[in-house]
Amino acid sequence: MERPVIYQILVRLFGNTKKPTRKWGSIDQNGTGKMNDISDKALSEIKKMGFNHIWFTGLIEHATCTDYSKQGITNDHPSVVKGVAGSPYAIKDYYDIAPDLAEKVEVRMQEFESLIARTHSNNLKAIIDFVPNHLARQYHSDAKPSGIKDFGEDDDPGQAFLPSNNFYYIPDRGLLVPESTNNHLDPGKPYIESPARATGNDVFTHQPSINDWYETVKLNYGLDYLNERKEHFDPIPNTWIKMKEILSFWVKKGVDGFRCDMAEMVPVAFWNWVIKEIKRDHPEVLFIAEVYQPHQYRRYIQDGGFDFLYDKVDLYDTLKTIVQGHQTTDHLPGVWQAQEGIIDQMLRFLENHDEQRINSPFFAGSPLPGIPMMAATVFMHKGPVMMYFGQEVGEPAKGASGFSGDDGRTTLFDYWNVPEHQKWMNGGSFNGGKLSKAQSNLRQKYIEILKACNEEQLLRTGQFYDLQYYNRSAEYSGYSDKTYAFIRHDQFEGILVIINFGDQPAEVELKIPIDFFSKLGLDINQKILIDRSLFEISSFANHQSDQVFSVKLPPYSYKFFKILPSQ
Repeated sequence: MERPVIYQILVRLFGNTKKPTRKWGSIDQNGTGKMNDISDKALSEIKKMGFNHIWFTGLIEHATCTDYSKQGITNDHPSVVKGVAGSPYAIKDYYDIAPDLAEKVEVRMQEFESLIARTHSNNLKAIIDFVPNHLARQYHSDAKPSGIKDFGEDDDPGQAFLPSNNFYYIPDRGLLVPESTNNHLDPGKPYIESPARATGNDVFTHQPSINDWYETVKLNYGLDYLNERKEHFDPIPNTWIKMKEILSFWVKKGVDGFRCDMAEMVPVAFWNWVIKEIKRDHPEVLFIAEVYQPHQYRRYIQDGGFDFLYDKVDLYDTLKTIVQGHQTTDHLPGVWQAQEGIIDQMLRFLENHDEQRINSPFFAGSPLPGIPMMAATVFMHKGPVMMYFGQEVGEPAKGASGFSGDDGRTTLFDYWNVPEHQKWMNGGSFNGGKLSKAQSNLRQKYIEILKACNEEQLLRTGQFYDLQYYNRSAEYSGYSDKTYAFIRHDQFEGILVIINFGDQPAEVELKIPIDFFSKLGLDINQKILIDRSLFEISSFANHQSDQVFSVKLPPYSYKFFKILPSQ
């Protein structure tokens, strides 16, 4: 079975060929990508890179400042939209596709269905976002199937909390939204919401701040936040049922998995129920949770039923601080130790829509540290890995596009472009024709890593054996705190992986404890081959420094070597 290797695409930006002309620019000024831009050629090239899943970000209709009233779509008030294009995580209609992404707005669902069909025909699986915690302030579904009621349609807004309500209310208070960043759009009249509803990031007041998720409303899953989070889960809350209907709708459209936004803000009991409900008829559907509290990880796997969880706080944060010089590789063993028992259910990544680009000055200021970080991200475990489009060509996310400012992230809120990715896209040819030699080399190195994680059997299924403690002992000095080495192995052989996180060449003298060779059923008198060189196991066991395995690594690089018993 293959490991999931996921390529994340922000559809709005992926296919955009325009070069933006204006900060806070309109769709006409700055352009937008379309679903149809993700062509068979694009998908086949993504498949060739070693990916087997694509996460299509931002497909579902969300609040926007773009006017689609002529197509029968109600306009959103700009005071409750972040940016001009709007956040994909402020869902406006859970049963529809964002009109921005369609060549022909009136057939946007058919264009989506064609995208899913193209994805599958290229032997790729499709993942989309599921945003269960909150909705856009002006949520209204005009595309919902017959018999489905809107969120809040049967609520009693006079009650701050009712188990049967879909929203939380602040009775007798109207919403006071922060001063809009979209004032230049001149809405003509203020946004009115009375009574106010709680804001998406658990703000239970009528006056959220500009730093809150003020454009969203919190959904009620039967937790009474005003009374010590008392649970009201029996009978099944109405919000649970509505969300199950939504998941079922998209599964029937051919979606293979869901990346579940801010899953830890929704009760574990809901996940336990809804994942079982969906998997009963569709056991192959993946559920990936965005979580940031390590002490909750096991609950969301064991009780919630998730297939995979984000590994942001442990591995990602550690790797980032290593390349920034704030920590050393001595901190890496703590990651796998903390995740013992669930390590292969953690999804690893270096970039996504929430994180800074490696090549930005806010992260590393160079794309090169991405290679050792990706090697550790992929080779240390058997779990899924993910890459954000543009990472493989060193996208730096320069400049301010609008709402998010200049923060090293590719904007989630405005019409913009990803210029280094556009060079690979090359006007829709998807052949890398405009990449520099350095970018082509970088991309090839990423491809080698991604392909290895499924093509090399031991890297896909082998056990993990850490060499850090043994080689960083006080009596041994041939191994620096910018180097990390480990072995992936079965009962017969192993792959030795050595990674240099430093910006200088590394000369590594590595020793392997006798304990490892016992796992292969070898004794101290036998010999082994490491990269075709013959060694006596006793030389490692006795710490003879002239018999250790020596290797030179360029800056920001990795190498791996086969360990085989000598015949």
